[in-house]
Amino acid sequence: MKEQNLFFKKIYLIVTLLLVLMLLASCASSPESTTEEATTTSSQNTSLENENASLQSQLELANSQILDLKDQITVLTAQIESEPAPSALSSNVLISALDVAQALKDKDMAILSSYVHPTSGVRFTPYGYVDIANNLNFPASALTTLISDPTIYTWGAYDGSGDPINLNFNDYLDEFVYDEDYVSPEIVGINTVIGVGNSINNISTEYSGSTFVELHFNGFDPQYSGIDWSSLILVFDNVGGDWKLVGIVHNQWTI
Repeated sequence: MKEQNLFFKKIYLIVTLLLVLMLLASCASSPESTTEEATTTSSQNTSLENENASLQSQLELANSQILDLKDQITVLTAQIESEPAPSALSSNVLISALDVAQALKDKDMAILSSYVHPTSGVRFTPYGYVDIANNLNFPASALTTLISDPTIYTWGAYDGSGDPINLNFNDYLDEFVYDEDYVSPEIVGINTVIGVGNSINNISTEYSGSTFVELHFNGFDPQYSGIDWSSLILVFDNVGGDWKLVGIVHNQWTI
């Protein structure tokens, strides 16, 4: 009996010892788990803090860029406000040029003559180089009869051959004035030379103080790479607020 009691006591002590060891092991592992959880939480917090810091930095950069853009807008606005608005005269000269082009297209000499300068008349130039001494000049009163006049005039010399351009007024209009639909040009320039070739364009010097409008086509056949461009240049003087035609210049690529 005593031996059995001793055996059970030993079993009890062993079980108790095992329980104590398990409890100690549990206590020992719990801090590690807690530490790992704390470490994970800390890492997550650090990551969130880094993301917040990055977002804050991006936001500050964006705000700085917005402020820079506002400053640029302010500067540009000031520049725009300081620039003079397009004058009514510039708008009117373009309207006058298109009216003249339409009159030339229609061969309406009554409208055309109403635009011609009352004292200077209008000079006709077949190419971009204006020859004041030799280019033909007609008064407004002559235009209404010239359109049906068979008289042959020498308007200058053909580019390349140098042969004289001997044409009546009507044929000259077809070949050296309204040879394209200038009422609907590709480009319009006011006091700006658009068509540039290998001949001298001296309009701005020979018509110093005048205003010219260039009605321009860049070209027609792709195989010529643009050298078949064509321009009708109308030169005006401002007479008491009205634009009066003093020059009709045809321009194109010359040899």
